[in-house]
Amino acid sequence: MPSEIIYKYLSNEATEQEIQNLFEWIDASEENKKQFISIKKTWALSALTENISINTAPIIKIKRKNKTRKYFQYAAVFIVLLGLIKIAFNFNPRAKHSKEIVLELGNGQTEYITKNNHSNIINDKGELIAKKLPGQIVYFGKTKDDEVIYNSLKVPYGKTFKLTLSDGTEVTLNSGTTLRYPEQFGINGKRTVYLTGEAFFEVAKDKGHPFIVNANKADIEVLGTKFNVSAYAETPTVNSVLVEGSIRMYETQNPSNSVLLKPNQMATWQNSTKKITTKSVDSAFYSAWTKGELTFQDTPFSTIVKIIQRTYDVEIINKNSDLAKQNFTGTIKISESSVEDILELLKRDTPFEYSVQQNTITITKLP
Repeated sequence: MPSEIIYKYLSNEATEQEIQNLFEWIDASEENKKQFISIKKTWALSALTENISINTAPIIKIKRKNKTRKYFQYAAVFIVLLGLIKIAFNFNPRAKHSKEIVLELGNGQTEYITKNNHSNIINDKGELIAKKLPGQIVYFGKTKDDEVIYNSLKVPYGKTFKLTLSDGTEVTLNSGTTLRYPEQFGINGKRTVYLTGEAFFEVAKDKGHPFIVNANKADIEVLGTKFNVSAYAETPTVNSVLVEGSIRMYETQNPSNSVLLKPNQMATWQNSTKKITTKSVDSAFYSAWTKGELTFQDTPFSTIVKIIQRTYDVEIINKNSDLAKQNFTGTIKISESSVEDILELLKRDTPFEYSVQQNTITITKLP
């Protein structure tokens, strides 16, 4: 295997076919695997050296729920070095590329969206209705109400994606999210999409056509605004945080059960009780993921585990009951941190051990 293909892979410039050929070559022999790891280590260290002048800011501060504040500040140089070297030895490269973003069309066809994707989508009438670009899809135009076709976009763990809907609404989809949306909105009626997961919406203003996000038996209705919605399938709640404008959250089957939000407020739908509660929040905290950051604010470790699993596409098994009881506060830059960076910081506050087996991390108590 030519070394230039390996370097293209490490720099995220390899094609899908080159990646597949590389994986087959790595699996062919133990010697090939060792050669790959050796080149990856060299690449990681050289990349670190080239960027050492700019990666000097602390990237995380963590404190426990109790009032004993313990702050940990580490130069990103150390963090990046630790993460790159450990990833080179411990993580199977196949896991990173085992899932792709999937676009399911209304006619039943399935397409895989790659970072190098660049093409136009033409309808049966020969009209341009969308452009597929690296990292996003942009839709255009409207159609007759009885001709509206719904597509579904599925974003796997470890990735995010952007959509511009045909009305100009911009949607950023977080890891592990599915959005069902019209290929083109109808000329009349409401603009309705269906969300499972998390997304940040910047809704195009259109007073005559309200925009509705349906999520787990709750609807969020707007005319034009910015807001975040979190509605993962494994969570019995829907959280909607308003950045600007106004939104109304209500029970899908009982619209009179509703609340109206102002900026910097969060509405929470409880699926079990069918109640909607509100509270004041810092909206920037809940949209930080769109800027490549993970933010925790007195967050239970069980919740942190779910966020890490979705963001980095790993499985975490926690067998440490003491750690499960802890809450943490902090901010982490995703691009500058690996899973192990985060665990190394957490363990300095609440000591524990962990082991890595391919894509699974097991956390245990100290002996």
